[in-house]
Amino acid sequence: RTTGIAEREGVLYVADPGAQTLWIFDLSRRHYTKVNGAGKTSLVSPVAVAVRSDGAVFVADSWLKKIFLLDVKGKLLQTVVEAGLQRPAALAYDDATARLYVADSAAHRIIAYRDGTQVLSWGRRGSGDGEFNYPTHLAFDRSGTLLVTDELNFRIQAFNREGKFLWKMGRHGDGSGDLAAPKGVAADSQGHVYVVDALFDAVQIFDRDGSLLLAFGDRGKGRGQFWLPSGVFVSPQ
Repeated sequence: RTTGIAEREGVLYVADPGAQTLWIFDLSRRHYTKVNGAGKTSLVSPVAVAVRSDGAVFVADSWLKKIFLLDVKGKLLQTVVEAGLQRPAALAYDDATARLYVADSAAHRIIAYRDGTQVLSWGRRGSGDGEFNYPTHLAFDRSGTLLVTDELNFRIQAFNREGKFLWKMGRHGDGSGDLAAPKGVAADSQGHVYVVDALFDAVQIFDRDGSLLLAFGDRGKGRGQFWLPSGVFVSPQ
């Protein structure tokens, strides 16, 4: 039951809470590692991953309410966050500021950490700009804008690195360009926004003004089909 995915230099990291596992796939070496624990702590619900420039991977466990940092072989380097989170659901790492951004879904807020210390926090439950109703996924675009899936407000919100609201897009509905169960979010090099919708079993691609450009996927088990998709990642390539 995969929920999060990230890639860096040919190494793919997949959060799989259904298997209580972090998978690390080294595509160039055709090798994989199955990680079931962080040091002496067993993973229970690893739901999100984010990769640092050196290949180290942050893993959020929503049940343990902790965030771990592992090396490319899955060895524990540090427990980054041990307390203070209600239900971490998403991670995004910003190389420019060395900050780790966390969506604490049950607290309806975004928190930024640097070297394990909280440096920034914003949000509360609501439907206004900068407010959230269970945020579930995070991603940075190439310009450093943080995209947040505001799931039960059926929208994507965008912020700068300091948490200043920039823009929003999305509306609730069951037609093309609408959002029914938005999950994963990502952006490509041109700034197009990719939104996974678990109920549509599809990925929709938007301009920043919310105009639908393209959609792909439908329900099924064949190639190019999905069943409750919940994560997306766009690599520099």
